[in-house]
Amino acid sequence: MRAEIRKIAVILEETASEMGRPVVPPTRRAAAVAVIRNPHAGEFREDLSALFEIGEELGGLLAERAVQALGIAGADAESYGKAAAVGENGELEHAAAILHPKLGGPVRRVLGTGAALIPSSKKRGGPGLSLDIPLGHKDAAYVRSHFDGMEVRIADAPRADEIVVAVAVTDSGRPLPRVGGLAKDEITGEDGLR
Repeated sequence: MRAEIRKIAVILEETASEMGRPVVPPTRRAAAVAVIRNPHAGEFREDLSALFEIGEELGGLLAERAVQALGIAGADAESYGKAAAVGENGELEHAAAILHPKLGGPVRRVLGTGAALIPSSKKRGGPGLSLDIPLGHKDAAYVRSHFDGMEVRIADAPRADEIVVAVAVTDSGRPLPRVGGLAKDEITGEDGLR
């Protein structure tokens, strides 16, 4: 089954100053968001494999759009995250079915790597719901400078029979990080943690 996409939005944030201090180079993060019809809205289905396939389709599409917005090569991305929100006639398991079994592989292919788990969040709500996309370093989960998040919303989504699906990518960590931990230049990349 292919995704029935009603709209796609791409949001780019660039932070050039934090607490009056310059951020050089500016930190940048981009999210690509798709609003799709939920093929299982209003019904319980034991088999959610159609949503697995939709997740696989959207993973590559949304990762490409986010990388494009940053104007970088996929391999230059530093952190990533994913999130989904179902409308009131959906269930959280519909969001999980899109996000987990197959969405990650295409995201990693666009970025060239991705040893760490892709942080995710799911929720249910109506139009204008804010979606918090958790972010973490793509190759080493313990890099604290990249523990972050990006909030997005689409004013008219999700409708009752829709799902909002988002992939976020950054070219850096938080602005002016200083809470210690593993630095990005200390990553060994062997286990997705360090």
